[in-house]
Amino acid sequence: MESKSVTLITGASSGIGYEMARVFARKKHNLLLVARQEKALKKLADQLIREDGVKVYVIAMDLSKPQASSELYNKVKQLGLQVDTLINNAGFGYVGLFHEEELERDKDMIQVNISVLTELTKLFSRDMVERKEGSILNVASTGGYHAGPYTAVYYATKAYVLSFSEAIAKELKPYNIAVTALCPGATKTNFAKMAGRRDNKAAMPAEKVAEAGYKALMKKKTVMVPGIANKLLVKIPRSVVKGFVGRYQRKLSGK
Repeated sequence: MESKSVTLITGASSGIGYEMARVFARKKHNLLLVARQEKALKKLADQLIREDGVKVYVIAMDLSKPQASSELYNKVKQLGLQVDTLINNAGFGYVGLFHEEELERDKDMIQVNISVLTELTKLFSRDMVERKEGSILNVASTGGYHAGPYTAVYYATKAYVLSFSEAIAKELKPYNIAVTALCPGATKTNFAKMAGRRDNKAAMPAEKVAEAGYKALMKKKTVMVPGIANKLLVKIPRSVVKGFVGRYQRKLSGK
């Protein structure tokens, strides 16, 4: 069977992942969209096929489940698809005191934000190395630059994503594989609602974040922090930001 090249996007049913799908479709990339919400994925797929004339494949699955990464990789192979670009966007967080939160929720977050991202990168980068071509975009956060009181585990997972991405960018460069860590700040998505906090009125539109990520990946930039305010934020010393972040997150959580 002839291999079909696609851009694989996890967490594609909403937020940054949804906008990533729209950006890549406008640039005529065929897509493989992955998320839990099958109905939302199919609706988006139909829209992109109709508006942009690209091929769109859909796989509905819960990435927080054990073996999710290998199952997804096997499904991609069964479909005869070749992942030229991998967008590791799936992730979630919450606002609250670490010791009060359920351990299972933290474990699920680490599974999705770290384990799945690492495993998918491992599996698909091996194929890219063989072809000596490919690109990977990992969605981190400005939170990856600082400690995050009231968002301790989430910020820690994003610090991992940033560090991991910068490291493998160097390793994979000789194989003509670009790796970009996209580090958005507050973004207008349903993330705030899912995390149990109030909306941030200064949040950046998700479509702007997605566009910045696409441009950075095409230019093979290792790190992209979209927005002037966010660029300034990541330059502030950790000792200064830690106290601010704690007060800010506590205010948004209404606690």
